[in-house]
Amino acid sequence: MKWFVRQLPYLPHKLRTARLPDSPEYYVKKTLMTSLMLTVGLIIVAFLFVQSPAVLFLFFLFPALFAYFLHFADMKILQLSREVDSELVYAGRFLIIELESGVPLYDTFLNLAKNYEHVGRYFQEVIDRVNLGTSIEQAMNDQLEYLPSDGLRKIFWQILNSLRTGSQISSSLSVAVEHVVRTQRIAVIEYGRKLNPLAMFYMMIAVILPSLGITMLIVMATFIGFSFSLLFLLAAALMLLFMQFMFLAMIRSQRPPVSF
Repeated sequence: MKWFVRQLPYLPHKLRTARLPDSPEYYVKKTLMTSLMLTVGLIIVAFLFVQSPAVLFLFFLFPALFAYFLHFADMKILQLSREVDSELVYAGRFLIIELESGVPLYDTFLNLAKNYEHVGRYFQEVIDRVNLGTSIEQAMNDQLEYLPSDGLRKIFWQILNSLRTGSQISSSLSVAVEHVVRTQRIAVIEYGRKLNPLAMFYMMIAVILPSLGITMLIVMATFIGFSFSLLFLLAAALMLLFMQFMFLAMIRSQRPPVSF
């Protein structure tokens, strides 16, 4: 197990960025056991219905499931990034207003942590380290490497640079927030461009083709005297439902998290 973990040098960084408490060895072991149990469960269920030794070929799903679950940390990082980006602009403007009102930086971080759930957790971690005796500059610098959002990383960089150079933090933050707004606007425009072909593809594959295909099959079966079983129709309906669910999930995953 340790040899396999050494082949994944970025896994400790990903686990900490994803805020997963598992050690790399335990994470790989848990992924291995989950994939194995799911594969065995699928084989047992398939054997109950088919009752053929051919279901043992399902064991070849084990490597694919292991590779899929191994990327759970990446999916968790993506989820955290989307959550942060959904309120990042408002949180950045909150920082600017607090600092321009004369509120100390520590109290600004504390107020932000109380008012913004997703962005606030990372500022709360900075506050916790400061309460343990670390300087606010060092705490932010240590936190910077493990932030899941590029936009939040830019805001941390601007605050750190202002602390090191002694310049006004609110002015630097304004530049960073405007950059995040422009980035999110570009993402919305790109999403609009992707949405039209995705919608057309969805209509063709998930609506028109299945309906016309089933109609043609029924008409042809009527002419040749072939009848479809209820199991076949139920399987076709479930496949159609799965295709529509996958298309909707793909469209939803492409939607950018914006907060302007």
